[in-house]
Amino acid sequence: MISVIIPTYNRASFIGEAIRSVLQQDYFLRRPPAHRLELLIIDDGSEDGTAEEIRSFGDRLSYHPFPHRGVSAARNAGLRLCRGEFVAFLDSDDLWKKKKISAQMDFLIGNPEAVACYTEEVWFRNGRHLNPRQKHKKFSGWIFDRFLPLCLLSLSSCLFRRRVFDEIGGFDEELPACEDYDFGIRLAQKYPLYLIPTPLIVKRGGHPGQLSHQFWGMDRFRVHALEKALSLDLTEEQSLLVRAELVRKSGILVKGFEKRKNAPQALRYRELVCKHSAEGLPSGKPSPPGRIQNQ
Repeated sequence: MISVIIPTYNRASFIGEAIRSVLQQDYFLRRPPAHRLELLIIDDGSEDGTAEEIRSFGDRLSYHPFPHRGVSAARNAGLRLCRGEFVAFLDSDDLWKKKKISAQMDFLIGNPEAVACYTEEVWFRNGRHLNPRQKHKKFSGWIFDRFLPLCLLSLSSCLFRRRVFDEIGGFDEELPACEDYDFGIRLAQKYPLYLIPTPLIVKRGGHPGQLSHQFWGMDRFRVHALEKALSLDLTEEQSLLVRAELVRKSGILVKGFEKRKNAPQALRYRELVCKHSAEGLPSGKPSPPGRIQNQ
């Protein structure tokens, strides 16, 4: 069984299309969906018509409304409830192309050592197609070093073996955003992440409900994730990479808070720059040959 978890909050205009893109997957249409698909909608306290739109699908899905606590709590609630051997997430403003699950299941079944794979994406903003920039290029294999500067992991594009979450945990509920970056660091540090180089999801941005529109200074949350990463079982090279990125992102925040005349926060991130610049000396265990590589 594949458990598909859709967290949603006030997405009445998007959620129906997202649900249909799951139900219309050719992988599920080959067999009775009840034997292959568990579709859980985690409603994080919506106050618009989201609930009514979800209920219109009847028993083809499992609807779970909760008080509003944020996307990380919604994802974790889905993980607690789901029963599948494989787990996929779909953000309620994204869509899957029809062969997404088929391509990923073919890969994971054919590569039993792999615990996760992700796909290329098609981007739209305000209804217009966008071409990803070079910095958004995705990689396959051990991508820890590639992941730190920019979150390459769109959770909507991933399919996981369930045991991944038992081994590295779920999502940080202290983070109102960038929970995918925090989770991706832990994933990429422990496992290779394999890319299926076909665009099999559609990401729709530019609307007011996007978390990136709700918070200024998203690097605040990424710095939090990087500080946490230093407690992982890092190699010497990984530790140096994390500290270097922590210094870089903190430096950006210093300039941003100075521009906003927020001296206390500027000081906080300046202290982080000084601390991790000074501590960015070799520490941790040596890197095994080939450990940090991209395929």
